[in-house]
Amino acid sequence: MAKDWAKPKHSFNHRPMNMNAANNTLDALEALDDAHAAAAFRRLVRHLRHRHDAQNIDLMGLAGFCRNCLAEWVVDAGAPLDKRGARELIHGLPFDEWKTRYQTEASPEQLARMEASLKLNEGA
Repeated sequence: MAKDWAKPKHSFNHRPMNMNAANNTLDALEALDDAHAAAAFRRLVRHLRHRHDAQNIDLMGLAGFCRNCLAEWVVDAGAPLDKRGARELIHGLPFDEWKTRYQTEASPEQLARMEASLKLNEGA
């Protein structure tokens, strides 16, 4: 049975992609060449594939996103993948297999940190 916390809960209110949240100025990130941005993204995904000890629930609690969020963002960006295919892309193996091998049960403390962290995403 899928754990409720493993389901992405996105509550981002996106502003135009070219604006900096702090001062509503053009964001230098938009000037980054797509090839460099793609290389950095691939490095992040490979790093997360290597670091199975970094649980999705802990990533959610710390940063308000996880591997499943990345998979959803890949689909949102227009990749010709469904949810299952995108998760396999990010996890490096079928999601159900990844969960069986690496996912641990979330503690009440982890769930509370995740909920508090997700509230910080509002307005991001």
